[in-house]
Amino acid sequence: MINTEIIWLVIGFSGQALFSMRFIAQWIASEKQKKSIIPVAFWYFSIAGGITLLSYALYKQDPVFILGQAMGLFIYARNLYFIFRDRKLLAADTGEKAAPHGGI
Repeated sequence: MINTEIIWLVIGFSGQALFSMRFIAQWIASEKQKKSIIPVAFWYFSIAGGITLLSYALYKQDPVFILGQAMGLFIYARNLYFIFRDRKLLAADTGEKAAPHGGI
């Protein structure tokens, strides 16, 4: 039988890995463009890592960790909302279709 604590440790470390990937995505995108940028992938990794870490924090019943991750998720989702809203507005202004998402 698999130990529940081990499963939750794997979930916690997976969330941390996803959360860390956002910095790698940002670094790669910045290197490609030779300037500091934040790609859409940064926000997707932020949300994926945040949800996974929030799950782990809920399991651990850590109110500080729970509050921090919940607040972060709101901010990450809000940033994605602004990105897609602006793309839609830009597409409407230019008569083009909005790009579905940005790459790294």
